[in-house]
Amino acid sequence: MSYNSDHMKREPRMNLPTVKQLRYFAALAEHGHFGRAAAACFVSQSAFSAAIRDLETLLGVQLVDRSRKHVTITATGREVAAKAGQCLREMEELVVLAQRERDPLAGRLRLGVIPTIAPFLLPRVLPALRTAFPRLQLYLQEEQTRRIYDGLMAGELDLILLALPFALRHVTVMPLFEDPFLLAAHEGSALIGQGPPRVEALPADSVLLLEDGHCLRDHALAACHIRGAEQVGSFAASSLLTLVEMVDADLGITFLPEMAVDSPLLRGTRIRTYPLQADSVREIGLAWREGSAFDAAFRRLGDFIRAHRHDGQAA
Repeated sequence: MSYNSDHMKREPRMNLPTVKQLRYFAALAEHGHFGRAAAACFVSQSAFSAAIRDLETLLGVQLVDRSRKHVTITATGREVAAKAGQCLREMEELVVLAQRERDPLAGRLRLGVIPTIAPFLLPRVLPALRTAFPRLQLYLQEEQTRRIYDGLMAGELDLILLALPFALRHVTVMPLFEDPFLLAAHEGSALIGQGPPRVEALPADSVLLLEDGHCLRDHALAACHIRGAEQVGSFAASSLLTLVEMVDADLGITFLPEMAVDSPLLRGTRIRTYPLQADSVREIGLAWREGSAFDAAFRRLGDFIRAHRHDGQAA
């Protein structure tokens, strides 16, 4: 037998508290005093008290034990206050979400960045970004490329800042700028000999690189034209800092991205850098999920990063 929905019995609509009532009661639970809570809500005490009474009537339960000198939130009232706070936070998130729909650069934005970019590029860009987009709430996650890409596709990140090339699917990629590689060696190192160093003339086991999983390793091998595996040392570093410390101890040479050279990474070392041929570069890009409604805003952010990437750079 089929039923017409118009003839089915409908449950009566439940009367719900207003946002104002929830906000007032949460304030009362926080301050424990009608006068102070009313002042915090910028309303008269009489209007505030009436709103609390209306809330109790609506819920059919006493939330507050009142006396001339004391205000005590009942056990049920404490539970209601906790739920009220939760509801208010979720309502605020709803408003933020709606604002972000209009302009993601005026709300919460989750950006994944790889470790060989974050400490060098972000200190130059972020001060200007905060000034230009004061309402932007930027959450940063620094991880290797594979992890931030997986986070992007899982919806945990909104966009990622990475070095290219990297195998990416179902994303929009915005190339920003090229970041040349430089050969880095201890000043006066015998590993590079006299005159301008040549990659093809580097001794066996002399090239130090990051361990597998860091895209900088693959980019350096490809961009710097390392063709002989015998030139690459067997020891791989877990971070650029470790790599620099080994080069400073003259245990080998390495290839550093240009953006790292003017950073504190080399400060206090005796490392000297040398230019390589023109095509020894990695490309820095911004990527987000294909078909995103925020495409235009993300491109604005990419243009901003490109324009401010040299801010604060040492001359």
